Amino acid sequence: MKQQYISNYDKAPFVVVQNEQAIVGWKSIIEFLLAQLADSGNKQLVIDTYQGVKISSIIQQWASLAPDIKVFDTRQALKDAATIEKMVHPYVTDHPIFGKMNDLSIEDFLDQEKVAQLKTQLNNNEQQIIIGPAASLIAPNGLLVYADMARWEIQLRFKRNEATSLGSNNKNASFGYLYRRSFFVDWRVLDRHKQNIFHSIQFWLDTTVQDQPKLVRHDAMVKGLKQALRQPFRVVPYFDPGPWGGQWLKQVCDLPDGPPNYAWAFDCVPEENSLLLKLDNATIEIPSINLVHEYPQHLLGEKVYQAFGAYFPIRFDFLDTMDGGNLSLQVHPLKEYIKEQFGMPLTQDESYYIMDAKEGAVVYLGLKDDVEPEQMIKDLEYAYENATAFDADKYVAKWPIKKHDHYLIPAGTVHCSGTDSVVLEISATPYIFTFKLYDWERMGLDGKPRPISIDHGKNAIQWNRRTQYSKENLINKITVLSEGEGWREERTGLYEGFFIETRRYWMSTQTHHTTNDVVNVLNLVEGREAVIESPTQAFEPFVVHYAETFIVPASVKEYTIRPYGESEGKEIAVLKAFINTHNLPKN
Repeated sequence: MKQQYISNYDKAPFVVVQNEQAIVGWKSIIEFLLAQLADSGNKQLVIDTYQGVKISSIIQQWASLAPDIKVFDTRQALKDAATIEKMVHPYVTDHPIFGKMNDLSIEDFLDQEKVAQLKTQLNNNEQQIIIGPAASLIAPNGLLVYADMARWEIQLRFKRNEATSLGSNNKNASFGYLYRRSFFVDWRVLDRHKQNIFHSIQFWLDTTVQDQPKLVRHDAMVKGLKQALRQPFRVVPYFDPGPWGGQWLKQVCDLPDGPPNYAWAFDCVPEENSLLLKLDNATIEIPSINLVHEYPQHLLGEKVYQAFGAYFPIRFDFLDTMDGGNLSLQVHPLKEYIKEQFGMPLTQDESYYIMDAKEGAVVYLGLKDDVEPEQMIKDLEYAYENATAFDADKYVAKWPIKKHDHYLIPAGTVHCSGTDSVVLEISATPYIFTFKLYDWERMGLDGKPRPISIDHGKNAIQWNRRTQYSKENLINKITVLSEGEGWREERTGLYEGFFIETRRYWMSTQTHHTTNDVVNVLNLVEGREAVIESPTQAFEPFVVHYAETFIVPASVKEYTIRPYGESEGKEIAVLKAFINTHNLPKN
C-alpha cells in the first residue's frame, strides 16, 4: 500500500430509521420515564441490564435528578460471589483460554431468599426504580427498560477495569478470565434472558457513551432491525493490536496512531459487533446479535436457520502482518472434538483470502511429506517447555503468496500467515478455538507468554494433510463459472465437508445477484467504491468502499453491484461468501 493512499473506509456505518427519535441525556431521559410512569399509572420502573452497564452510575444519576424516588439494586438479590464462582467453574475451568458451554439461566444466579426479601421492600403505591440483572423477574409488572451493551464495548471496559463478571466484584481480574467467563457463561445466560423478555421491553437504553445516554422506544428499535433486513448493511468494525500486528489496517482504515500496530479488524462478527441505528435526531448503538436472535429466518434464510438456529455462521475479519510478524503456528479442532470438549456445535473451518502481500510473503499450510508426528510433537513440547525455537520450516510447508490468492484451511490443518501480508479470513464463527502450537518465542503485548495448546493441538492435527494434499485441494482452487462482457464469476473456495462457499466477481459493469434464500457476506476486495442497488427499488442504493464487509440478508432476495464513484469506468472485484445448503452440517 503506497504512502499517499487516502482512506475512504467507513468506521461508523449505520442503518437509517426514518421518523423516529431518541430521548438524549440523563435529565431528559429521567423526566421522560417519570412522565411515562405517571401516564401509565404504573409505580415501578424496571431497568433490566446486560453485562458491562454501569449500574452504579445510573443509580447516581437518579439520585441526583430524582432524589425522592427510591432505587433498588437487584445485584443484592444475586447469590454471593463465591457461590456463583463455584457454580460456573465447571464451564469456565482453569484453562487460560477454553471453557465449556452450558445451559444455565439467570434464575440460577438469583438467591431466592434474597429475592423474597427484596420483594417485601417494593411498594406498589409509590414510584420506585428496580435496576440491575434480572430486574424484570423481580418486578415483572413494571414499566420495562432494557439497558443493553455490545460485547466489544464490554471487552474495552474489561481492559479499563470498569466491568465485572455477572454477580462478581472482580473488575481487577485478568482480561483472559473475564473474557472466558463471559464467552462461556455470562453472555449465554444474559442472551437467553434478553430473548425471553424481548417482546415485553418498552424502551431500550444505550449507555455506550456514559455521559450521552439515549433512550428509544421498543417499536423504534424493532423498526430499525426490520429495516436492516430489507437492505445490505454493515456492522460496526473494531480493531485490536497484537504481538504480530502490522501497519496496513492503520492506513487503509484510517486508524489512530496510539497502538503500536493493528493485528485484527473484525468487520463481520455479529456476536460481538454493534449495529448503529440512525434516528432523526440521534444514533443509537445496539448489539448486532439482537438482529440474529430475533429475526434469524429473515436474516439467515430458513434452511440456514434450520441447520444453525439463531446463530450467524460466517465470520469475516482481517489479519494484518504487514511489517509485522508471523501469526502463531496453529490448528483448529474437528467438529467432533470441539463438541465433546467444549460443547460447541461447529468448528472453525476457514480460508485465507490475500488482500495484499509484499514480495516474498508466505503462508504456512499443511505438513511436509517426511514429517514424523511423534517427533514434531516432541519438538513442539521441548520448544515450549524450554522457551527455545521450534524449526517450523522443517515440519510445515511454506507457500509463496500474492494479492488475490485464496488458501483453504479445513479444521485439522496446521497453518499460519507469515509476515508482510494482509489476510481476509473467512471462517465459521467459533473464533476462539485456535490451538496455538508455537508462537515464535515472543511475548504478548502484556509482556507475558501467550497460552500454547499443544495438548489440544496434537489431538486436532490431521497428519495426512501433506504437501501434495495442500497443493491439490487447498491452494487457489479457482474455477471460472460464467462470464460475459465486463464481468466474470469465479468459485474460489469450497472443500469437501465445508458449508461456506466463496465466489469472486470481477466487473466493470453492473452484475446481478440473488441471495438464493441464504445470507450473503461480501467484501470489496478490489476498487475504491461500489454501489449495491435493488432491481425493484426495494432499498436505497448502498455504497461500500475498499475492504469494507457488508451483509445482504436472505430476505433481500436480489440485488445488483456495479463500480461507483471513483471506480466508475474501472474494474472492481467483490468476494462473496454464502452457505452452500447442499453441504450443511449434520446435527
